[in-house]
Amino acid sequence: MDNSKGKKRQREIEIETEQGSDTAQPFSLEENLMFTDTLVALRIMRAQFPHMDKVSIQPFILQSQLYSSVKDRTQVDRELESLRRQKVLRIFKLNTGQDDHAIMFLDDYLNQIECVVKRMEEKEQGDLQVFEWFRTHVVYSKLEPSIEHQELCSLLSVGGEVKDRQISLLINAGLLTRQLIDSNMYWFAIPNIGSILKGISQGRKELLSLLNRRKYKEMMLALLEKKHLRLSLLDMRFHIRDLIGSGHLKTIQTPTGLVIQVSKD
Repeated sequence: MDNSKGKKRQREIEIETEQGSDTAQPFSLEENLMFTDTLVALRIMRAQFPHMDKVSIQPFILQSQLYSSVKDRTQVDRELESLRRQKVLRIFKLNTGQDDHAIMFLDDYLNQIECVVKRMEEKEQGDLQVFEWFRTHVVYSKLEPSIEHQELCSLLSVGGEVKDRQISLLINAGLLTRQLIDSNMYWFAIPNIGSILKGISQGRKELLSLLNRRKYKEMMLALLEKKHLRLSLLDMRFHIRDLIGSGHLKTIQTPTGLVIQVSKD
């Protein structure tokens, strides 16, 4: 077995260890900050997605987090496109006021849709067959982050006659959001993500503020990742990866370990 395959297998073992045991100690960020393979990085970050009691949402990864963990951004973009076409994952444009994209494994996304349908059933809302049409005829056919109204209706109509109220049901369920620039276009969306989007924005500001208050605007990674954010349900590791990938933070290797520093403007 060559060295690269050995390392990849070791990463897969780590993933299985983290996923398979609630009592397993999480690996430190410093030990698994960088990867050579986009899919391996995605799987590990999925396994490390923070558990949140208050929000029912499947794990997702920000594209910026991948940029922090795989050195070659062109490689990341190329491998993401390949995985999207293979229907391994979906990419979502986030409404955070920035050019943010979330990545969710397709199985997790389908589970998220299932949770929405169950909630709708409990409320005894009608026309629930539209969710099955959406899952069967839209999700597997339209792989891009957005879809035009006429194409959406055309794909849904494979399942049956489409009514305006059924489209509204998909929007109210959080599966679609109208684009502000063109009301005939929709973004595919992740249901229940609203409060987390707020946390992404606030957590970024809180972490940068924490570091900016320090003398050299830096902190040892091992110490930083143990701190807790007040304004975000997401953990420090999630935000550190995000801000490194977006260029707001950088890493410096020192004899005592990795240092996280605010990037100069």
